[in-house]
Amino acid sequence: MNILILGSGGREHSLAWAVKQNPKCDRLIVAPGNAGIAAIADCADINILDGGAVATFAEENAIDFVIIGPEAPLAAGVADRLRAAGLSVFGPSQAAAQLEASKSFTKAVCDAAGAPTATYAHFTDAAAARDYIRAKGAPIVVKADGLAAGKGVIVAMTMAEALAAIDDMFDGSFGAAGAEVVIEEFMEGEEASFFVLCDGKTILPVGTAQDHKRAFDGDTGPNTGGMGAYSPAPVMTDEISQKALDEIIRPTMAEMAKRGTPFQGVLFCGLMIQNGQPRLVEYNVRFGDPECQCLMMRLGGQILDLLLACAEERLDEVQANWADDHALTIVVAAKGYPGPCAKGTVITGLDIQPSDSFHMVFHAGTAEIDGQITANGGRVLNVTARGGTLAEAHEKAYAMAQMIDWPDGFYRSDIGWRAL
Repeated sequence: MNILILGSGGREHSLAWAVKQNPKCDRLIVAPGNAGIAAIADCADINILDGGAVATFAEENAIDFVIIGPEAPLAAGVADRLRAAGLSVFGPSQAAAQLEASKSFTKAVCDAAGAPTATYAHFTDAAAARDYIRAKGAPIVVKADGLAAGKGVIVAMTMAEALAAIDDMFDGSFGAAGAEVVIEEFMEGEEASFFVLCDGKTILPVGTAQDHKRAFDGDTGPNTGGMGAYSPAPVMTDEISQKALDEIIRPTMAEMAKRGTPFQGVLFCGLMIQNGQPRLVEYNVRFGDPECQCLMMRLGGQILDLLLACAEERLDEVQANWADDHALTIVVAAKGYPGPCAKGTVITGLDIQPSDSFHMVFHAGTAEIDGQITANGGRVLNVTARGGTLAEAHEKAYAMAQMIDWPDGFYRSDIGWRAL
């Protein structure tokens, strides 16, 4: 098969790495890709938000299967355009992608489905939002309604923080994503990520993980897109996973089908678990980043068979085969992240890294300039390792991270601390 993956981050590098291991994969193209992806696949410079351009490229290159990595092309309707061109596609329709693209839409779906989640209110007016916060008090959660690259959520522990978040959003800090806001109750408990494939009818769980959103050790500092993750999530017992399926995911999928927008793709369920009861924090309609890196390290080449079965509406014919293992990924970010950070700084020490089914450095924001790997984003590398225990995966990953020579980068030293 000729396979096209859309995206340029660590998630897409790990997807490409896993897909490449499957003998069904003949030619692999990633658009636009990055310096790490270029070592294992062909990279193509196309605008992945332009469904027409992607469809034309797929036709010209005899593509059999398209895997859409990030949320932006899904929200832009690229999956719909490709399906209309007769292509086999992994990723939900634009209508179904609203589960991530609009937090108020998701809340309305949860209300209709009876799925347990935080109480909330939706605002298009800053003054009304401020009044609501003053009435409710802190801690409270303020979310940009639209897509904000994982950064549009402010967990405000004080009233001042919450009011400042409203000002930032309505003043345009998150662009169009913050033109509307959702304000939620602050949920206590332990957070976990649950990933399921859905083909419109069948639901297949494909793993659990926990990530670290705060920039610095001890879960301090600003919220980021994720500074590291590990899989599986110890808090996601069989009983809690079943509850999440029965009380949250199945009712949501049924409601989406009832609305005429069945969901087909991967549903990333962010959950808050307290006293054995899961509640929904948010849905994403693509694999999490950096959780995907851990999942791909554990699933390997079988992921292509699972994604194909999902796209072809035959999930009932397959299952995910898990080894009794653990994976952990450390995000190495540019100093200053999640704020402004320098691009073009040189990274060395990558050529001496082990590279096998137990050790991989996935590239997230890199470029190759004059034969050197350079930083080209905020989150730059994902150092990922697998072991028989989480402690073993942790030890391997940190040994790899210490081999990287990049004075302009930083990483947390405590990924996995909660489980360890």
